[in-house]
Amino acid sequence: MTASRIFAYGALGLPLAFAALPIYVHIPRYYADTTGLDLAILGAILLGARLTDAFVDPWLGWLADRLPRRRMLAVALLPFALGFTALLNPPQNLVTPWLIASLVLTYLGFSAASVAYQAWGAAMGGDSVIRTRLTAAREGFGLLGVVLAAALPGILANDLSVGTARLSWVLPPLLLLAAAITLSSVDGATTPRHPSTRMLGSLTRALADQAFVRLLVVFVANGIAAALPATLFLFFVADVLGAVAESGALLALYFVAGAVSLPLWVRLSVRLGRVRVWALSMLVAMLAFGWAALLGPGDLLPFAAICLASGLALGADLALPAAIAADLGERQEQAGVCFGIWNFVTKLNLALAAGLALPLLDVLGYRPGSDHGQTALIGVYALLPLTFKLLAASLLWRWRNSLEIRS
Repeated sequence: MTASRIFAYGALGLPLAFAALPIYVHIPRYYADTTGLDLAILGAILLGARLTDAFVDPWLGWLADRLPRRRMLAVALLPFALGFTALLNPPQNLVTPWLIASLVLTYLGFSAASVAYQAWGAAMGGDSVIRTRLTAAREGFGLLGVVLAAALPGILANDLSVGTARLSWVLPPLLLLAAAITLSSVDGATTPRHPSTRMLGSLTRALADQAFVRLLVVFVANGIAAALPATLFLFFVADVLGAVAESGALLALYFVAGAVSLPLWVRLSVRLGRVRVWALSMLVAMLAFGWAALLGPGDLLPFAAICLASGLALGADLALPAAIAADLGERQEQAGVCFGIWNFVTKLNLALAAGLALPLLDVLGYRPGSDHGQTALIGVYALLPLTFKLLAASLLWRWRNSLEIRS
């Protein structure tokens, strides 16, 4: 497969990830600041919407194994763009139903597009090396989208909330351009392989694969380790470091480091194996992030160093496990179902992070924009993720031989 085709496939990852950052990172702080929603209520809404969205993913994956994935992807982009625009432009009244409705619309379009996109890439790849490169291209463009979403709020306005709202101006033209490149340059029509199989049978078949289940377990533990700091990042930067104005630059540094590291992790995985390299990246992340609990007001440079080092580990987290999942999905001849389950697990992690961490902090006395409960914030943001990361690394190393898939 030519490099141009790989890059054309990856291009659509940019706007999808561009929207994902504000959806999962900015929305909690944005709605707390601009609408005054209570943290407990906001956390409950995010938990409910994300859980609902997560449980739809397996059905969308099953559907992606029965419909032309390219067509399913194209159709899903419209509700995704409309929902995202509404989400970042809430009215003064009826904020709660607006938030719920816009989240549902955004998540439905985003989820359908993501599952079809991932399954399409798995079908395009002829072997494990090509699938790893396609995954890396998709995630590399995705990281560029995240960097744009992280940097633009500070560029578009002096106020972070206003700048976040103006991201809704950027997504529609960006999405249109990237979709045109991907859909016009990549021929990817695939014939459904199991059109008569019921959804329950497809899910049972996927979960009967021991390697896939083990990969999911590691992915869950590692995903929670990432979802907790992602949800609380803006709160930590603002109330512990006192550096809210630098939050966009810090996010950009983290994701740029991840994008730069992607080719290195891919090359290492070809030589050493994807599982061993993924485990190595987890060790790097733990060594880097462990220092965050020691930081306080004004510690901007040490935190920037943590963002840089943990960002370098991010590239492996994005490319390698999804590439292994693509191989397993194609081995089962139902990549759509496997990625439906995969995205379900990803969103379950994010839902639990928002739905449990925010109310927990509320109970422990943390109040955004004040000194109350900062110790609790530091513990949940900086220490709890290390426990889950250590669990993930231990399980990955224990199961390394069964998870090293080559095709």
